[in-house]
Amino acid sequence: MKILQKASKLIADKTAVFVIAIAIIAYFIPGMFSWVKGDIQTMVLGFIMLTMGISLTAKDFEILARRPLDILIGCVAQYTVMPFLAFTITSLLNLPTEIALGLILVGCCPGGVSSNIMSYLCRGDVAFSVGMTAVSTLLAPVITPALMLLLADQSVDINTTSMFLSILEVTIIPIVLGFSLNKYLSKREWFAQFKTVMPGTSVICLALIVGGVIAVAGDNFFSAGLLIFCAIFFHNTIGYAIGFLIGKLFHMSQAKNRTISIEIGMQNAGLATNLASAHFAAYPMAAISSAVACVWHSISGTLLAQIYIQIDKSKEKKAKKSEKLSSEIK
Repeated sequence: MKILQKASKLIADKTAVFVIAIAIIAYFIPGMFSWVKGDIQTMVLGFIMLTMGISLTAKDFEILARRPLDILIGCVAQYTVMPFLAFTITSLLNLPTEIALGLILVGCCPGGVSSNIMSYLCRGDVAFSVGMTAVSTLLAPVITPALMLLLADQSVDINTTSMFLSILEVTIIPIVLGFSLNKYLSKREWFAQFKTVMPGTSVICLALIVGGVIAVAGDNFFSAGLLIFCAIFFHNTIGYAIGFLIGKLFHMSQAKNRTISIEIGMQNAGLATNLASAHFAAYPMAAISSAVACVWHSISGTLLAQIYIQIDKSKEKKAKKSEKLSSEIK
């Protein structure tokens, strides 16, 4: 168990390096990760959400219940910042119609499960992250088509029932199960030890998901062109920055501030890719730009989570040095 705990800590500490390494391997040897798709991908995502549920306590939800306004702020920001930012970027860069469609569609989609994973890894507010993702996804069948009609003059149909069942299957049920296990087994020694290897396990599962996406859409990442990548990069990065500023503006805690930054910057680009393939078959570059966004969001989210982790480590080191100096002076 000690070996597993050390391995878990090492992988969690080097999340970005590990995930990017897997992404590179998947790009050059796609066959190694091409199996991470369909039902298997769903199972892996569900397991990640289960590990997050294990980290939650009743206190997390009590804090969330005391500030439900935070979820409202987050969802409003998500459905205003990212869609209109995408529209602005496509206009400023004068992107071709089909590329613009893909980027605007990404901006109009809700948050994805990946954002929950990043919040978990960087010590964000997981309950807040899950709450934002769940609410924004439930609103998506109405808001996403309306925004696409407004900003891109295109109609999009979303299968409400399928999306709701997907939320239950991948997000809600695993988290509730994990939360229940933590509630009833938290005092067991074996369970406490089991929890210590969960961060590393989550990173491995995340790397598998990224590897699966790269295996399928990796060629598009470079063949799509520099213009598409620049548009996606600016959309994603500015989204993170605006999300962080919104958290500061509304005096959110550090954990919530990180979470809202990640939630707003990372969209459900996987959903956007599926919708683009289904509704914009006449514009193949729309699906490609969405697929590139799916890959980049996973990589950038991992990097941002790693930056937050390094900030925490730096603060912890300074605190220890300060305590040591204080004790020496005394």
